[in-house]
Amino acid sequence: MTRYRNRKQQGFTLIEAIVALVLIGTTGMALFSWINSNIITLNRVQEVNAMNSTTINALEFMGTVNPAASPTGQVNLGSSRLEWNSTATTPPRDGTGYPFGIGLHQLAMYQTRVTVNKADGEFWFDFTMQQVGHKRVRELFLDN
Repeated sequence: MTRYRNRKQQGFTLIEAIVALVLIGTTGMALFSWINSNIITLNRVQEVNAMNSTTINALEFMGTVNPAASPTGQVNLGSSRLEWNSTATTPPRDGTGYPFGIGLHQLAMYQTRVTVNKADGEFWFDFTMQQVGHKRVRELFLDN
């Protein structure tokens, strides 16, 4: 009798092997799903960081653009292309001179829509900003 019991205790049964494979498979699928979702999240974070960096660069560049002189335009900025279109939201007004009087420029507020395209020309994102435009309309006369 003792020999028979010892033979029966050796190895795994088919049911035990199947249960072990199911547990290993389920754990592997859960781990793969978790890794996959982390990779997707990482890609989204990298895309948002690239958009933020490009937006900061675009805003810095657009700060140098006078919408009264260049109401539309386009420029390559790194690996992206900026296109802008400005429309006046207020009529031009005379600026003031120091310490009094009318200045040499007329000023107006402009709404500028900036479109950012990827290097291959594919639309990436856009934003709208307010800018002050100026145009020189008078010459400086000095009394001697």
